[in-house]
Amino acid sequence: MKSMVIGGIILIIALMTGTYFMAGDSFALGEDYINDLTMLGGIAIIGITVFVALKYVNQIKNDTATGDLKEDNWDGIGEYTNNIPTGWGLMLIGTIIWAMWYMFVGYPTNQFSQIGQYNEETNEYQAKFESKWNNISKEDLVGMGQSVFLVQCAPCHGIDAEGIDGKAQDLTKRISKESVIDIINNGANNFKTDFPGGMPGGMAFGDDVEIIAEYVAGGFKGEQPASFAACASCHGENGEGMDYVAPNIKSYSDKVVASILKDGKKSVIGTMPSFDGRLSDTQVKAVANYLRSIGE
Repeated sequence: MKSMVIGGIILIIALMTGTYFMAGDSFALGEDYINDLTMLGGIAIIGITVFVALKYVNQIKNDTATGDLKEDNWDGIGEYTNNIPTGWGLMLIGTIIWAMWYMFVGYPTNQFSQIGQYNEETNEYQAKFESKWNNISKEDLVGMGQSVFLVQCAPCHGIDAEGIDGKAQDLTKRISKESVIDIINNGANNFKTDFPGGMPGGMAFGDDVEIIAEYVAGGFKGEQPASFAACASCHGENGEGMDYVAPNIKSYSDKVVASILKDGKKSVIGTMPSFDGRLSDTQVKAVANYLRSIGE
């Protein structure tokens, strides 16, 4: 037992020394009592853990189990009817009490928190940013949208927004002919948040599918096909959509861009992931303005 105690003391010193060398620079004694408490807590945990481990290792080596076996056993191997050790019970109760205190009172010992400070500063900056750009001019909004686009969108859509040779949607126009045909034939339900109904597939347009697709992809220029009346019932005569019914298929309106960024979008090319939460409302509006500017 004596050799185990000596070994335990050596282990404690080694662990404390290692802890100090790894994190000692963060614990200038006397400068921040939170850090001091943290270091003392670490030392206490190391000491208690080692001595408890030594106690039970010694007990395993030298003690003999006593007591009555429970009725359920196998060839004499079973569980004793003994109560749990008093120390274990006290540690369990103490841990529960400490956990409740830590959750509702102690964290982070009711004092300064770097995470809390970061969150507060981030929220303050975000509010300042939003208020600064609430009344931004259209020209500045387009400039902001271009900056956001180059960082967030250009890696897939290209710096010219033309889709990098078909790898992504060509954003210089609202929708491609291929996409219109695919949606008419197969339906779509991309914007579940703003347009939950989606569009059913299998619309019976016959040979007029190509004509409608060319008209929509062409930006609603020229004579409107008579068969477009079925589309207009949801998307409107000018294709600018109806709230909660169908999206704008003529241009990248603020709502369409917000819906795409929030829900993502599946098309004939592939699937665009959701950008929900990555951009502020002002940045989303700015991207929409920029897309409209390059499509004009």
